[in-house]
Amino acid sequence: MKNKLIRGLVFVLLVFGIYSCFRKEKINETIDVNRDKNKILVASFNAMRLGEKQKDYRTLSKILAKFDLIGLEEVMNEKGVKKVQAYLEKLTKEKWDYIISENSVGSENYREYFAFIYRKSRFSEVRELGFYKEKDENEFMREPYGAYFKAGNFDFVYVIAHSVFGDKEKQRLLEAANYVNVYEYFSKLTDEDDIIIAGDFNTPADNMAFKNIADKYNVKYILNPEENLTTLSDSKLVSSYDNFFINFEKTKEFTGNFGVYNFIKNNNYAIIKKYVSDHLLIFSEYSTLEDLD
Repeated sequence: MKNKLIRGLVFVLLVFGIYSCFRKEKINETIDVNRDKNKILVASFNAMRLGEKQKDYRTLSKILAKFDLIGLEEVMNEKGVKKVQAYLEKLTKEKWDYIISENSVGSENYREYFAFIYRKSRFSEVRELGFYKEKDENEFMREPYGAYFKAGNFDFVYVIAHSVFGDKEKQRLLEAANYVNVYEYFSKLTDEDDIIIAGDFNTPADNMAFKNIADKYNVKYILNPEENLTTLSDSKLVSSYDNFFINFEKTKEFTGNFGVYNFIKNNNYAIIKKYVSDHLLIFSEYSTLEDLD
């Protein structure tokens, strides 16, 4: 009996020790992220069931605080976004605001919201554009969601997406091929050339299924899928599913600075995956000095 009690105590202490280490923000904070006042950092992050799963909101917010505008996928409810907002304001001593989609999208078994959270001081105008209006109900399991932003002289449409994974690759590829319609829809809706589409596509961006958006509108991915892995297993980075798509000729405000923000430290993949997300955040940078489209 005594040995069982000792073993039980050791187990509890071990678990508590692992969790305590995580609570001390064991994330990689050595990456230098540009904070130029004439540029904005736009990010996309699959926040893994934000508002539902057990989450370390302080660590999550320390990651997001390095950026000016973050598109969030896998938002389960507004409560989760409000908690992130509160932590961001406490950490940065600045005002943050957010937009959340008017309803959730998905299937009978799984639904999620989309959200944008942003540093208020960097944007003079923000307005919701709503969901992409499908040409038929089978284009997307979760229709992409857009909003209009103006930072300095740079105004743009930001569309975030979370493509279906599905039982078969064919489902993912069909959705990938439909992003040409998403670009076209938001372009006609706003008469805006600066359109950023980002999110978790559950397919590498160099897949031929994205070829039609490149051919028709010259919209191409920013992150090289062969070099930029964005999803986590319990022990390593495994896939490149997250990316940005822009028209490089029209969105000349893009500075060429982009990346995957890797906050893994000391190989703590499993802990990060459990308490933060099973994805890394991606970002791209834009000049706000001129509107060049």
